[in-house]
Amino acid sequence: MQLPASEITPQAVYASRRTWMAQAALGSAVVAGGGLGALLNPAQALAQGASGSLVKRPGKLAALPGVRSTVPGAIAMDKVTSYQDITTYNNFYEFGTGKDDPADNAHTLRTRPWTVSIEGEVGKPLTLGIDDLLKLAVMEERIYRLRCVEGWSMVIPWVGYSLSTLIKRAEPNSRAKYVEFITLADPKQMPGVRSGVLDWPYVEGLRIDEAMHPLTLMAFGLYGEVLPNQNGAPLRLVVPWKYGFKSAKSIVRIRLVEREPVSSWTKANRQEYGFYSNVNPQVDHPRWSQASERRIGEGGLFSPRKTTLMFNGYGPQVGQMYAGMDLKKFY
Repeated sequence: MQLPASEITPQAVYASRRTWMAQAALGSAVVAGGGLGALLNPAQALAQGASGSLVKRPGKLAALPGVRSTVPGAIAMDKVTSYQDITTYNNFYEFGTGKDDPADNAHTLRTRPWTVSIEGEVGKPLTLGIDDLLKLAVMEERIYRLRCVEGWSMVIPWVGYSLSTLIKRAEPNSRAKYVEFITLADPKQMPGVRSGVLDWPYVEGLRIDEAMHPLTLMAFGLYGEVLPNQNGAPLRLVVPWKYGFKSAKSIVRIRLVEREPVSSWTKANRQEYGFYSNVNPQVDHPRWSQASERRIGEGGLFSPRKTTLMFNGYGPQVGQMYAGMDLKKFY
């Protein structure tokens, strides 16, 4: 059944006007002294009327300050998930399949030296070191919802800049229709790579317009500090309107290609993991309903579940890219 374009984002559009007003107010927010990771709500933002970071640094890793993003939709109004939960409840199969395995095992990851190559259908192939990447553009604070295909979610304060900034430096040509992301797969550093759970290295992909959308983030940090290893250090993709597995971690190669790349989970089970993997409460995963979600850190397993929003609530910004598409077929 093909969904009419008018029905792609009804729930998100309904709330978008008030959200936009609150985001404008949040542009003048400061951190209140409310404890680790405290986020000002819109009312506080209106009352404070001063500049400052949106979250309080945990003081665990090197600082990575950023300016508040002005990209529409880049600052969610939701309560931010605690640093503790964000860094101890992870899917990063290169370090194990348990939620606590990445935090336990990722200390073996060496994030320097680190280079990323941008190649394929480009006029100017590049290989950049992590220090060059950190200096490529102004770092921005963004607060995104993250929705896992397994039915849980978080709200994460990232630091980074739009992926398009990096891709433009490589000068894509007219044949660049898709972008493929290839991640590190080193069994010496990553014990999970020695397993056969996936065909390594981990590969993900986006359509070129998705990759160039300003909300698509190349993240270098969270909570005002560099990325913890278990969260995809030293740099990772964040695509907030798609399920979390689309946001590749510890990236080493970016290829612009003419044909749709085969993502690792699609290769493992095409019936369960489509190329697009947009958050869609109307299309269930064969093993999990997508109609609702459990927000990590908010009440435990038996707390009321949140209704999942179309495109994870980013429909006003991204819905037009999928207008007219059968979103059950292109899942």
